[in-house]
Amino acid sequence: MNVPDPRLDLVDEIMAAWRVELPELAGVPFELSKRISRLARLIETATAAELDRLGLTNGEFEVLARLRSAGPPYRRKPNDLTKALLLSSGGTTHVLHRLTEAGLVTREADPDDRRSSWVRATPAGVEKAEAALLAANSAYRAIFGALPDETGRVLTDTLRDLARGPHIAYQR
Repeated sequence: MNVPDPRLDLVDEIMAAWRVELPELAGVPFELSKRISRLARLIETATAAELDRLGLTNGEFEVLARLRSAGPPYRRKPNDLTKALLLSSGGTTHVLHRLTEAGLVTREADPDDRRSSWVRATPAGVEKAEAALLAANSAYRAIFGALPDETGRVLTDTLRDLARGPHIAYQR
């Protein structure tokens, strides 16, 4: 009887098929891309479930989280939000409009620059941001909780180095 190896997963099956069908494709870069993509989908799915429960889209969550991370008075320039969240200016405007309608953010004129404004999280926005951040973190812990801290730190540092490498065409 052929018993499957419990250490193997879907990516191992994909890689085994490519080793037969197109061996030059079945190297470490391809496998890493598949594993990172799979993890990204797991994280997105888990996060989306928590955000849906709280009535937030991912874009709304990211804006609120970015405002909350600014500390009091929980405000940032719209252009800073657009850059940090990798949204288009139209996308940012759309998200800010929904958050404003929900009473989670306000737009304020910048007294030092009449052409500019601030986006500020309301007290309800700060509360919603904290609830969403804690819920998302709980989802992340469910995914990564069994990972030893030392291994997690090595992975974090390695992924940072990879994302900052000179071979990456788009960098922040």
